[in-house]
Amino acid sequence: MTVFTRRGALGAALAAPFVKGAAAQERFPNRPITILVPFTPGGATDVQMRSFAEAATRHFGQTVLVENRPGAGSTLGAAAVARARPDGYLVAQITLPVLRLPHMQRMPYDATKDFTPIIHLTGYLFGVLVSAESPYRTWQDLVADARRRPGEVRIGNTGANGTPHLTMVDLAARENLDVIHVPFRGEAEAAPALMGGHIEAQAAGSGIGQLVDEGKLRLLNVWVRERSPRWPTVPTLIELGYQDMVVTSPYGLAGPAGLDPAVTRALHDGFKAALYDPAHLATLRRLDQPVEYLSSEDYARNLLETYAAERQRVERLGLRTG
Repeated sequence: MTVFTRRGALGAALAAPFVKGAAAQERFPNRPITILVPFTPGGATDVQMRSFAEAATRHFGQTVLVENRPGAGSTLGAAAVARARPDGYLVAQITLPVLRLPHMQRMPYDATKDFTPIIHLTGYLFGVLVSAESPYRTWQDLVADARRRPGEVRIGNTGANGTPHLTMVDLAARENLDVIHVPFRGEAEAAPALMGGHIEAQAAGSGIGQLVDEGKLRLLNVWVRERSPRWPTVPTLIELGYQDMVVTSPYGLAGPAGLDPAVTRALHDGFKAALYDPAHLATLRRLDQPVEYLSSEDYARNLLETYAAERQRVERLGLRTG
């Protein structure tokens, strides 16, 4: 099956949710489904995806599990799914690095051939955070200190070549700053380092927003288009003068190449119901994440467009590694 084609996605959209077995038709799913989430437990992605899996369990009538596979720039889940049996019982969150890293280094999958796009879900609210005890009251304070101390200011991120990391690389380049980028395996892992004074700042998502609400961390900026209702005093990058910078790192779910169109349709329909489930919508609101639904066909087209856009980003920032 050629997964990034309108014909393949349209077939998935039209087929009924049944799979032909050797002797008879068998309803899908009839056993648990696993979603591979390429981040550590406790961060925004894990919180959102576990709420989503609980909602999907209700709608499928079968258990939907979350299995964390952090590391390798959030590509381990996608790499595992690319090698998996195409039966629909293993799917993965497709992050921007899944589409970015093939332009930088050899990867164990072909991003344009090895996946069956199922559904696009949402994006993140990202920002730069500091400890509540930090002398940085504003983003401009951090920039000024980094200029005074080149090569000394440490900024944590959720993994090398992930969107928080590359956005900070981009911001540092725009400000001509020499900072140290410190990768962690997720925002929940980086937060204790920030509060402990081991790094000066952290680029992360709203999964650690509770620490902001509790007064333990302070947000210096957010990367969405408009200010967050949750933190209305925190400026956006656009307000800070970065006119073209809206960074939400949207993501969806995909299975292995070769999924039966009926299975793709069944997964899409169950996951769409879970996306709009009231309990899951409440989780998205708590995390300041918007619904960004795309059908299987539209998501397939979006993945191709994003793959091309990531190539341009890699070339613009000079990020090729091999």
